[in-house]
Amino acid sequence: MSDIVLYLGITIVGYIIGSKLRNIKDKLTWTGKVQTVAITLLVFVMGLRIGANKEVVDKLDSIGLYAFAFTVVVMITTVIAITIARKILGIDRYGLMKDPTANMDISEESAEVDEIENISVGGITATKPRKIDPMTIIIVISVTLGILAGVFIFGKIVSDFDVFNNYCSLAIKIGLCTLLIFVGMDLGLDGKIVENFRKVGIRIMAIPGAAIIGTLAGSALCMLFLPLSMRESLAIGAGFGWYSLAPGIIMDKGFLMAGAISFMHNVMRELLAIISIPFVAKHVGYVECCGLPGASAMDVCLPIVEQATSSNTAVYSFVSGVTLSIAVPIMVPLII
Repeated sequence: MSDIVLYLGITIVGYIIGSKLRNIKDKLTWTGKVQTVAITLLVFVMGLRIGANKEVVDKLDSIGLYAFAFTVVVMITTVIAITIARKILGIDRYGLMKDPTANMDISEESAEVDEIENISVGGITATKPRKIDPMTIIIVISVTLGILAGVFIFGKIVSDFDVFNNYCSLAIKIGLCTLLIFVGMDLGLDGKIVENFRKVGIRIMAIPGAAIIGTLAGSALCMLFLPLSMRESLAIGAGFGWYSLAPGIIMDKGFLMAGAISFMHNVMRELLAIISIPFVAKHVGYVECCGLPGASAMDVCLPIVEQATSSNTAVYSFVSGVTLSIAVPIMVPLII
C-alpha cells in the first residue's frame, strides 16, 4: 500500500509541474527521450535480477513451458475481454468516449499516420509496410542483455543474492519514481485529462473489471491442457502479475508445483507485457495495453504504456494496476 501512495504522489507532483509548464510545452520535447533512456535502463535491471536468480533459471524447463503457455493464453483472453468491455461502454480504442469533438485531435493524428503509410502513385494506392515499433526492439534487446548479464556474469560473481536483489529493487524503485515524474508531467502538459475522464466517469473501473474476468477465463481454459486443477489455475491467474505475493500464498497452502508455475507466470506476464505493449497499442487498442501487465500496470509498466499510447491511457493503466493489486491478496486466498 505504501508503494501505491508513493507512486501516486510522485505522479501527482509531476502533473502539477507539467500543468505549470504548459505554456512552454513545445520546449519540453526532450522529456520523451529521457523516458526512453530510463525505460531502457529499468528493463535491463529487471532482466538482470531475473537472470541472476538461480532458482528462476533452474526452473526454465517444463515448469517454464507451462508458465509460458499459461501467460500467453491469459494475456490473449484479457485483451479480448477489455475490447468487448470498452465497445459495450462506447469507449474508442484510444480510451475516449465516442464523440466526434472529443476525438478530433486523435482522429487527425491517425489520419496523418494513414497518409504516411498509404502511398499513391498514378491513381493507384499502395500500402506501405508497417515497421516494428522501435520501442519494442529496444525493450527486447534491453531485457535480453539484462538476463544474459545476470546468468553469465552476476549469477556467478554474486555470493549473496538477497543483497544483490535488494540493490536491484532499490534501483528499480528509483528509476520508477523518476519515470513517474515525467509521466505526470506529460499528463499535466496535455491538459485534457480531466475533461476526457469526466466523460468516461465511473466506466473507467470497467477496464480492470474486464482484466479480472479475462484473466480468470484464460486461467480456466489452461486447466484443460495443463496438469492443474481448476482451483490451482484460478489461483495462479489471480496473482495478476504480482510475483512477490501470489506464489507465496499458493505454496503456503501446500500447492508447490502450482506455486512454482505461479511465480514463473507472474514474472513472464510482466516481461511479455513490456515486449507486447507497443504492438497491442498499434494494432489492437490503447486501452487493451492496460490489462496486459496485470498489477504492474500501475508501476513498472506504466511508463511503457504511456510511451506507447497516450497520457489519457496512463490513467487507465494506473487505475487498473491499483485495482488488480488490491484484488490479489483477497482473491488468491479465497480461491486456493
